[in-house]
Amino acid sequence: MTVRIGLCSVAHLHADSYAACLNNLDDAELVGVTESEERVAEGREKADEYGVDYFDPDALLAEVDGVVVCSTNADHLAWVRRAAHAGVDVLCEKPLAPSVEAAHEMVDLCHRADVHLGVAMPLRFSQPARNAKTAVENGVLGDICFLSGTNRGQMPGSWFVDEAESGGGAVMDHSVHIVDIVRWITGEDVREVYAETETRFNDIPVEDVNLLSMTLTDGTEFVLDGSWSKPDEWDFWGDATLRLVGTEGVVSIDCFDQKIKQTRDTGDPGIRSVFWGSNPDEGLVADFVEAVAEDRPPLKTGADAVNDVAVVEAAYESANASESVDVEASEITSATN
Repeated sequence: MTVRIGLCSVAHLHADSYAACLNNLDDAELVGVTESEERVAEGREKADEYGVDYFDPDALLAEVDGVVVCSTNADHLAWVRRAAHAGVDVLCEKPLAPSVEAAHEMVDLCHRADVHLGVAMPLRFSQPARNAKTAVENGVLGDICFLSGTNRGQMPGSWFVDEAESGGGAVMDHSVHIVDIVRWITGEDVREVYAETETRFNDIPVEDVNLLSMTLTDGTEFVLDGSWSKPDEWDFWGDATLRLVGTEGVVSIDCFDQKIKQTRDTGDPGIRSVFWGSNPDEGLVADFVEAVAEDRPPLKTGADAVNDVAVVEAAYESANASESVDVEASEITSATN
């Protein structure tokens, strides 16, 4: 069976990677691209680049078994609503939504339409993250006492720094990746957040620095730096790391540590790092294609992702109030979903 997949919007930087992954899968076909009225020219350009047709939204949804939503954060709800009404499974770019209210609405829409909603959290398919999860499950670390993570990258610009389109800055863009793998590895949710944010590295209207100090539901402390702190001239876009300290041992992972440095004095001179490890996006896309074929939820469900959005919402509330904020129990979903 060949699973037919479409791309709903190509506004997100990850669209190129997902298109390449779909084109490389034997059991999937990238059927085409569609875009919002404001971005039709961009959509047509990307369709040509990917070697597929450009469709109007309703026409694409009528041709596919599933779609990957790569729009601005603010447009996630509209695209998911459209796909749900068409009875098409969805893999939505992270974060699921800029607000808990919108995230819940997306989950409810898909539930009522009996379609599966997944969220693009590729670090669950990173081999270092999977090794850490296996170590925790096998009791290698004993009881986990402390977690420290980073997701520091370059400032992406474009709509990412327009709060109306993104919902926020670096907290919105980067926090969810490491929060998700901590919840996935430990089986615990985030119960309390204290956040400090600032704009220090770029002349932009949203925060590019953030430090979150969190407490999990079992009392474990967890700190995260998810800043846009890498300069444009940096040799690699950023990092995704996690250190787990237990009573019996310590595990440190860097999801993008498998790279080599390349020095050039011609063309585009300078030093850059080339990643040679396994591509987590490939696992993410393959899981979605398999989920559509088997009529099952993807590994990361929309219902589970509501929790990540609740952490982000609490972080912004904390930063504004300069005090710790509880992540409301009513907004928590099971970390094992």
